[in-house]
Amino acid sequence: MTKIDPTKLKIRVMKKEDINAIVELDEKVLGTRRPDYYERKCGSALDVSSQMVTSLVAVYEEKVIGFIMGNVYLGEFGIPEPTASLDTIGVHPDYQGQGVAVELMKQFISQIKKAHVEYIYALVNWNDWDMLKFFEKSGFVPSKAVKLELKLA
Repeated sequence: MTKIDPTKLKIRVMKKEDINAIVELDEKVLGTRRPDYYERKCGSALDVSSQMVTSLVAVYEEKVIGFIMGNVYLGEFGIPEPTASLDTIGVHPDYQGQGVAVELMKQFISQIKKAHVEYIYALVNWNDWDMLKFFEKSGFVPSKAVKLELKLA
């Protein structure tokens, strides 16, 4: 683990040139390379004409060491009030456990509040205790909505 100086950690809006760093970081975390997913995801995140999107990166010593991506929805899914989803968050393994994800989450929430959103939704695997603990510490609670699925062959 690389010890960081929290005063040197910067959170900023994602830029197109961050995509390769995000793909590399995600591969280190998950062990799977997903460039197509991030090309598509980052492409829509950077397209401000499609919808409101909040995508941030954590930069330390000029290197992207973390990211968070989400969307703001204005009336989708039959929900009349503005809502948001947090769908992707990652921190380089060398920098985990040092508050990087916490800072990303704080800035994400701050940006979402500016859009007058009252609820942020996130999906977490039931067995991912570390992520469940992180979301709980960030103030998330189980929602009243039920996720439904239909397996297609």
